[in-house]
Amino acid sequence: MIRTRRDFGKLALALLPASALMAKQDSKWGGVQVGINAPYSFKGMSGQADKILEYLKQIDVNALELRLQPVEAWLGAPGVYASRIDMPKGSAAVVQGGRTGHVLTPEEQEAAKKLQEWRTSLSMEKMKAFRKMYEDAGVLIQILKIDNFNSFSDEVIDYFFLAAKSLGCYALSTEGNLKDVERLGTFADKHKMMIGYHGHTAGPGGEAFGAPENWEKAMAVSKYNGINLDLGHFLVGQKTSPIPFLTKYHEHVTHIHVKDRKYDGTTVPFGEGDVPIVETLQLISKNKWKLQATIEFEYPVPAGSDTLTELTKCVNYCRKALS
Repeated sequence: MIRTRRDFGKLALALLPASALMAKQDSKWGGVQVGINAPYSFKGMSGQADKILEYLKQIDVNALELRLQPVEAWLGAPGVYASRIDMPKGSAAVVQGGRTGHVLTPEEQEAAKKLQEWRTSLSMEKMKAFRKMYEDAGVLIQILKIDNFNSFSDEVIDYFFLAAKSLGCYALSTEGNLKDVERLGTFADKHKMMIGYHGHTAGPGGEAFGAPENWEKAMAVSKYNGINLDLGHFLVGQKTSPIPFLTKYHEHVTHIHVKDRKYDGTTVPFGEGDVPIVETLQLISKNKWKLQATIEFEYPVPAGSDTLTELTKCVNYCRKALS
């Protein structure tokens, strides 16, 4: 479905009750912008753009690391769905990219071609209209998450950067491998925009950013190659606090992922694990470091509760730490 500028305006107003038009949500405390990784953190829920705005209002958050899929699905991209929850039964999302080793079927090749044509011909005014819809609802899209970033053509990678700028982002993010950083760094240099490579606990062959030295290698290639520091993964993978690493490289950190885990790898509610969440947030506040503290919701929802209730607890935990 193609959305018009009028549709954007109607949605933004419809989502906000009269009282909310004067009192928008605000999750910036102590100078630290707290955000949500969406739609990833909304487990088992629709990832559609209008739904995300509703969720953010309920949990009182006004900033995002947003995957591209909800944006493109809203704008009518062929074969793109906001999330797996939003895929009709029996349908399949377009297989994206072409450098991952997967051999595309003729049908997949045709679908991928249509999507590439859609992307490279899209007016960025439509991305700006999407941004306005979100900002009118009080929400900042600060980081754009791209899956399989290095698997796309040069033209599509340029499109990702232009989309990020049009949405108001200061950075892009990706899972990434060390082999990706030279090519992607060239595009980051061209567009003068940071890429935050997400760190995991470990990766096949040591390639994923599970080791600090891999980020150092990426940063040596391009000053726009940066760090998406996942506090939980770092603590479990390195068996130490992420604070010294953050302190050393904070100028290269695009954003942190906030979650709590125990050293044995168990993911738990905020405040029940070994991740120094409070200390990290207070350090960012004290030093006035400009980076988003992005809540990434991963612990199991307790019986009798739900995702938004638990996310509200996470948000309030961060609010208390910074108040």
